[in-house]
Parts: sequence; C-alpha cells; structure tokens
Amino acid sequence: MNRRRPPADPAIRALASMAARSTVSRRSLLRGSALGLAAAGIAGCAPPLPPAGGKAAVKLPVDVSDTDRTVRWANWTAYLDQDEKATKYPTLEAFTKRTGIAATYSVDIEDNDSYFNKIAPQLRAKQDIARDVFVFTDWMANRIIRDELVQPLELIRMPHAANLIDTLKDVSFDPGRQYSLTWQSGFAGIGYDREKVGRDLKSIDDLWADDLKGRVVVLSEMRDTAALMMQRQGVDISSNFSKAQIEAGMAEIDKRVNDGHIRRIKGNSYLEDLKSGNAIAGIVWSGDLFILRAETGNENWQFTIPESGGTLWSDNMLIPITSTHRKNATALMDYYYEPEVAAQVAAYVNYVCPVKGAQEILAKEDPDLAKSPFIFPTEDYIKQHRIQSFRALSPQEDADYGAAWAKVVGN
Repeated sequence: MNRRRPPADPAIRALASMAARSTVSRRSLLRGSALGLAAAGIAGCAPPLPPAGGKAAVKLPVDVSDTDRTVRWANWTAYLDQDEKATKYPTLEAFTKRTGIAATYSVDIEDNDSYFNKIAPQLRAKQDIARDVFVFTDWMANRIIRDELVQPLELIRMPHAANLIDTLKDVSFDPGRQYSLTWQSGFAGIGYDREKVGRDLKSIDDLWADDLKGRVVVLSEMRDTAALMMQRQGVDISSNFSKAQIEAGMAEIDKRVNDGHIRRIKGNSYLEDLKSGNAIAGIVWSGDLFILRAETGNENWQFTIPESGGTLWSDNMLIPITSTHRKNATALMDYYYEPEVAAQVAAYVNYVCPVKGAQEILAKEDPDLAKSPFIFPTEDYIKQHRIQSFRALSPQEDADYGAAWAKVVGN
C-alpha cells in the first residue's frame, strides 16, 4: 500500500506475475466457484527513496534469545494458516517443534495507523512492546524504518531470505532488504454476498444502491478506500494527483457515511460485520473473502476488481527496536521463507506469496490449481483491470491527508 511518484516501483510492476495461494481444505471452493476474479496481482506500494547518507549506528537492546527461547509475533487477522478448528497454527507449531523456540502469535493489528499509534510512544521511549516481529504495509514500513524504530536484519542468519523474489529485493523504502521482508501481498476491491445482494456488483457506484443502504462496510486504510473512490472519479492514483483530487475521493466516502449508506469504516474487524450479516457488501481485501468463504461455508461471497480499478499493496515483517529476541525473530522470519512453508501459508491465506519455489511446491500438490490465473495473476490482467499502487506521499502530504482522512473515519 505504498507508492513511488509516477507509476509504481518497477519491482512492484514485475512482481505482478508472481503469486501462490490456495488451500488444502478449501480447494473445492477455489475450483468450483471462483470469487468473480479470474486473476489478480500484487504490488508493494513503493515509498519514496530514503534520504541520502547513511544512518548512524542504532544502539540495540541486549539479545536474550539464547537463554529465553521465545518469539512474539503481531499480525493482522486471517493472515496465517490455521487448523480446521481454527485453534492452532500448523506452520507455527512446526517451527516451535523444530527449533525449540516457543512462538506466540497475536492478531493485534486492526490497521496500520491505529496499531502504530498505539505502540509508537513505547518504541520511541525504547520500552518493550512485548512483540519481536510485527507486520506493516510498505508505506508504514517506510515511516518506521525512516524513524529508526526497527532493528537491522541479520541476513547472515537468514539463508532462506534469498528466496525473496528478485523484484522485491531492492524496494525503494528498504534497498537490499536490510530491515524488512515481505510477508504477503494483495489488493483491494469489492466484496459481497451474491445471494443476499441478488446481483453482481461491478462498480463502486453499485455499492450505493438503495437496497444496500446501511449494509456496506469499507476499509479504514486511506490508500485503499479513498483510492478506489479516486479511481472511480478518473484519477490515476499512481500519478502526481492533486490535493483537490484526494479530497474529492474522501468527500465521497464522507457523504456515504453521513447519508447512511456506509455502516462503518473499519480495519480488519470489518470481517465481523460480514460474518454476522450486518453488512453484505463493501470494500475489502482480496484474501479475506477466501477466508470468509471457508469459515462460513458460504460460497456466495464474491470478490471483484471494480470497473474503474483496484489497489495493490504489500505487507512486511520487521523487528521492533525494543525486541530482546532478535535472533529468535530472525529464525522465525527465515523459516517462513522456506518454499514448503510459504506454500502452506499461501494455500491458506490466499494472498500473493513472495517466496521463490512456493509455486512449484503447489504445482506438485495440485497441478490444476497451480495453473489457475486466479492464483497466478499476469501483468496483462493487472493492466486490463487498471490495478494500481498508491503513489508516494511527501511527509507534508502524509500528515495533511492523514489528518483529513482521520476526520472521515471518525464519523
């Protein structure tokens, strides 16, 4: 969910040809009825280049990994493989069994801003936040790296990090991946329960139908929700759009909140409204609709890229500056870059996998699934469906637009 100035970072454009997602337990859902999307792409919205000149050495806390065999991981909802009862994380349990490192996994992150604002004071004060790995979208990862709130990675301890697909190895916000590794990538578009809606939703305007009033949820991420509105208004979100153009996109959302069409603006918890039936349509993240199908058994949930375009983003694993388990965190991150492990995660979460070899692993397990354009998007599809990444904002723009968006979200 970040950006560079004109189009997206070349790394992101090329990355659109890579993907891997399915699931052993939900193959029938994917094979039998695609979510209304033949293929989809990814992009790590590339932030601006870091300032010139090297950073001063950051004083790191004492690493107690050798004596305290634990690692604490904060992530987003529906973002790691689970067993059929949704009580265990198979790959995480396998990590603990292999390494002896007890891993705790917390679904802490509702959206980038709210989670960062919660932990930022402690990070800046060098106080432990009780987390050793956290996951942020590119634009926020850029900010956190810039503010020296994360630890450098020990790449010498991460042999599998070399499996990161080549086009993501030199993203502009972290050249050479000294501080971050991509977790997953995906896109935002329209999600809906076709049975309850009674028709296909193809455009943003379709969300404002009278019979959907009060039953629509949208994401609290400005670079998804406001961006989709801007695309509907004819704006290229990867270009040097103006203040008036982004304000017009926000104004449309504000209007739909005030007239009662939008039930809520939410982060990850928007899924609860969809599960409960309080909402039957909205602006959603791609992989979440697969999770929703699997968890509810409702194959009527559809995902589509709006006719006016969709957004692209990537999320990244980083080690907080306050972590005292750097070596354990490094081991965890490296483990998830083993192709077999990455394929298992991708099969569950249905987001784009950034790990080389994962696609081949899935192909051995299910050749037909591995060939699906829905799982392996093409660059042609990206272009055809006008899928874009949100351009880089200057620090002043970031502050101004963020404050304006906070007022909309606060309605």
